[in-house]
Order: sequence, then C-alpha cells, then structure tokens
Amino acid sequence: MKVIAIERAPATEVKMEGVEGVRMRVLIGEEDGAPSFTMRLFELEPGGHTPQHAHPFEHEIIVRAGSGTLWTAAGEHTLEPGVVALVTGDVEHQFRAGPAGMEFYCLVPHEGHLPYKDR
Repeated sequence: MKVIAIERAPATEVKMEGVEGVRMRVLIGEEDGAPSFTMRLFELEPGGHTPQHAHPFEHEIIVRAGSGTLWTAAGEHTLEPGVVALVTGDVEHQFRAGPAGMEFYCLVPHEGHLPYKDR
C-alpha cells in the first residue's frame, strides 16, 4: 500500500523531442506494487506542451488545474478543471497549456510509462 501527498512525489522535467515546459510526478507506479497502471501528474507551464505523438496504448486524463487543449487530427478539445478525456491507442494527440498553465492526472498501463522512465 502507498499513501502519499501529491507534493511529496518528485517532479521531474520531461525531456523529449517536441516537449516544452512539462514536468511529471509519478504518483503510483509499478515500483509501488501497482499491478497494471501508472498514475502520473503532468504540470505544464504557461504555453507548455507535449509532443504530437501516438502510441498503441490508451490513456485517461482528468484536468486538475489551469486550462488548455487536447489536439487530435479530428480537432481540438477544451480542457479545464474537472474535464476528463480518453485518448485511445494509435490516436495522434498533443496536450497544450493555456496562458495560466495546466495540470492533469494521466493513467496509463505500465508499458505506457516506459518512455518516461529515468528522465
């Protein structure tokens, strides 16, 4: 079992091509004994963004603070606190923060977290 305040989970800068102004906190992961999923908190600075990318696994998000957009080839979706989104596998997407920044929780299967390990 793991019980921790969010602020105690270390925030690490995400360093990948196409990323600007993004930090990530692993809240619950495989190292904690979670059998299937990794829970992360992404913190995007004002104007920050993830890369435009696609991957074979799904992820679910819920916006905690701030606002921004979820871009897909099918269009943009407004994100604000309390909004949830499901990005299914193989859908090209990008998260973009608005002028106040944005924070969102992201759940992925453990294999979806692998590209972020040791960053």
